[in-house]
Amino acid sequence: MNELDPIIGNWYRNRRNNERFEVVALDEQNQGVEIQYFDGQVEELEMDVWIQLLLETIDQPEDASGALDGLEDEDLSYHDGNGQISSRDSLNVENMNAASSTDDDSD
Repeated sequence: MNELDPIIGNWYRNRRNNERFEVVALDEQNQGVEIQYFDGQVEELEMDVWIQLLLETIDQPEDASGALDGLEDEDLSYHDGNGQISSRDSLNVENMNAASSTDDDSD
């Protein structure tokens, strides 16, 4: 029997099947625990199922991008509405530059 409480943001490993997952939501009204496996699959468990799992807490995986495994670079791009395709990395750089210029303006 499992005595660990489900905590949003915590990672766990099921010791029976070695699957790693994160608790992403709690539904207290329906007594449910929503989990997301390392591969990105989402599942909702009833609390009485949760307490039957053989779990241990684990650190967040260093590369928690398991849900993105198998995706190509073009799968991680977006259309900006002007017909331009930008990658996730360029978006992050643009966001950092915008934040930096905003910080400079407030000085």
